Amino acid sequence: MKLWGGRFTKETNRLVHNFNASISFDQKFYRQDIRGSIAHVTMLAKQGILSETDRDIIINGLKGILSDIENGTLEFSPESEDIHSFIEQNLIERVGEAGKRLHTGRSRNDQVALDMKLYTRDELDEIDALLKNLLTSILKVMEEHLETYMPGFTHLQKAQPITLSHHFGAYFEMFRRDRSRICDIRSRMNLCPLGSGALAGTTYPLDRDYTASLLEFDGPTLNSMDSVSDRDYLIELLSALSTIMMHLSRFSEEIIIWNSNEYRFVEIDDSYSTGSSIMPQKKNPDIAELVRGKTGRVYGALMSLLTTMKGIPLAYNKDMQEDKELSFDAIDTVKGCLTLFTGMIDTMKFNQSVMESSAKNGFTNATDAADYLVNHGVPFRDAHGIVGQLVLFCIEKNISLDDMSLEEFQAISPVFEKDIYEAISLKTCVEKRTTIGAPGKEAMIRVIENCKDYLNL
Repeated sequence: MKLWGGRFTKETNRLVHNFNASISFDQKFYRQDIRGSIAHVTMLAKQGILSETDRDIIINGLKGILSDIENGTLEFSPESEDIHSFIEQNLIERVGEAGKRLHTGRSRNDQVALDMKLYTRDELDEIDALLKNLLTSILKVMEEHLETYMPGFTHLQKAQPITLSHHFGAYFEMFRRDRSRICDIRSRMNLCPLGSGALAGTTYPLDRDYTASLLEFDGPTLNSMDSVSDRDYLIELLSALSTIMMHLSRFSEEIIIWNSNEYRFVEIDDSYSTGSSIMPQKKNPDIAELVRGKTGRVYGALMSLLTTMKGIPLAYNKDMQEDKELSFDAIDTVKGCLTLFTGMIDTMKFNQSVMESSAKNGFTNATDAADYLVNHGVPFRDAHGIVGQLVLFCIEKNISLDDMSLEEFQAISPVFEKDIYEAISLKTCVEKRTTIGAPGKEAMIRVIENCKDYLNL
């Protein structure tokens, strides 16, 4: 029986029921729905709208339903329209007349708005914890590889020498910002919609502040129409999740490149790789590739919800039911990707000698050779041209700048002296960059301490 069936003389067409029903996906809300109902009847009894006896009967019935769902003795019924109907119908079957008073002073509109907020808030906390785990893994690499030299890139071309610690530090900053966005969303959304009714509140003397406090909200929402039709926080969430996935995808792309035979910077653990069904030599970075691929899936959820909401007048419309499957899928996708990506990072091996050799052979110290000339009185523009000649010479000889003899240096510019070798060593190139944010060890140690303080480690 439908909770709204009194107005209708015909049963809902089966196809219409299936199209309209949300129990197949909003069953995820059962904990939040029961928690909200317990808070609601607690408030109703406080206000004298419901007797304490009925309150206790309803709460005990709801707790029994929760326990039976958790232990598997109560299964969700596809005949129920939604999770709210399922729980209320089961409650009435269990406790009788008192159960019919559960819905006093509320609508399914403010009920579903509450459930979605409670669910989203719980998921935000889980995502934040997963981001912290990933940041902790990144920080471990930063601490262990302060002197692991590698090329830094622009345009996918070797540019200047950095350290693996510095490279991973860039991703630490990205995911740190992601946590900040998650925190902002949680703070901004933390107002309770329960008590807004269908769109215009209710004539019952509800204490919305009390309900909000029971459910750990900062207070009640201040406009009942907005309360039941607000999906801004979900759009913000999907935007933040899209940014997290973008960062994971960039990181995955680099790991995929680094794992290739041409680079060999990293070796992904067997437990996070797969092979080929036909080529026995293959070891594929499937986890990184799937993370990269699933990014588009989360982007799609954001664009879908933005499109759904763009033409909806106040207040609630059934279109808004489309928010749930999109958000559920995006949340589950991001949580899965964060968990697997963190495991991949934790088990990955870094080929330090290959990284260092790549930095040397990529002329990443060319800028420092130019700086050497400038420090010996050569105008920068002339120094730039001289080092360009050095690089051209090395390319023809198939050697690095470090491999040139002093005579070869001086044949191009007599300004070069023996100290050029120390000036262009990878260690010197990196370590003399000591300003905060630079890759030098001194600067990186300061950054790592900042990261530890941030993570409370």
